[in-house]
Amino acid sequence: MLAKLDTARQQYLQDSSNTDKLIWLGRRLAYVGRYQEAIAVFTKGIERFPTDARMLRHRGHRYLSLRCIDKAIADFEAAAKLVKGKPDEVEPDGLPNAQNIPTSTLQTNIYYHLGLAHYLQKDYAAAEKAYQQCLKLSKNPDMYVATAYWRYLTLRHQQKDKAAAKLLNTIKPNMPLIENEDYFALLQLFQQKPSIKDPADMLEQKKELSLVSYGYGLGEYCWLSGQTDFAKAVWQTVLQSSQWSAFGYLAATVALTR
Repeated sequence: MLAKLDTARQQYLQDSSNTDKLIWLGRRLAYVGRYQEAIAVFTKGIERFPTDARMLRHRGHRYLSLRCIDKAIADFEAAAKLVKGKPDEVEPDGLPNAQNIPTSTLQTNIYYHLGLAHYLQKDYAAAEKAYQQCLKLSKNPDMYVATAYWRYLTLRHQQKDKAAAKLLNTIKPNMPLIENEDYFALLQLFQQKPSIKDPADMLEQKKELSLVSYGYGLGEYCWLSGQTDFAKAVWQTVLQSSQWSAFGYLAATVALTR
């Protein structure tokens, strides 16, 4: 990670007018947890390239990491205005999946993260709207599954159970996924409605980011099934992870305030 950061910094210094090199410097800083520095880089990018929505998209993401939710929403909404009516574009992965195939785009990332920001503020109506737009833009199973998962939760928290069930019916067995298996497994959990006797057993084989992602969703399943004590215990387990900038960690922190 640090070697890639050093390379990104050198490449940026050699050509500081190149937007891609500026973005990669900011992204590499974020990957090693230097979020404030990453935000400073993207802020410089916004000042120099005010019509490049990528700068706002990435800065908004890192505002989310630091729990600056209002600032994140402002950035994502500004980015959404800049890309309105424009063709979408694939966003290269900084942390490639097993097949090295990017599954997200600029516009899906804008609306996906905007939805999460509203979700963390418990503004489920606004989150639903963002996720609906993201679903329209999702062109592969991975992006669809990830977005459908969060939109499903926003619907359930608004007691829109019929709409939630309809969305759940779009999730089919054996969807060809590359990286979002945990979200898929959680959607299947909501489809199958098993009785949970010991949620700790279901987390035993989960590690690091998977523990956080799956754990938060498992907690939501328990909560929405009326097993609130189980839900709180699972979310407490999530918060024992070191993955404090992961979306499941952020959401579990908010959930424990219920």
